[in-house]
Amino acid sequence: MTEKRPGNRPAATAALREERLKSALKANLARRKAQAQARGADRDGAQDGAGTQNKNED
Repeated sequence: MTEKRPGNRPAATAALREERLKSALKANLARRKAQAQARGADRDGAQDGAGTQNKNED
């Protein structure tokens, strides 16, 4: 079922895999950080807007 390819060394394959995973992890962390910052900005804006509306209604 699995074919072994000549010249495909396990050490080289492992190094490429590790670099690929490292890059993916870095991108994932950056995306999650941006999402958290956006959620924080949305939350702060929603609280300020709700507080302003309540004061005007009184």
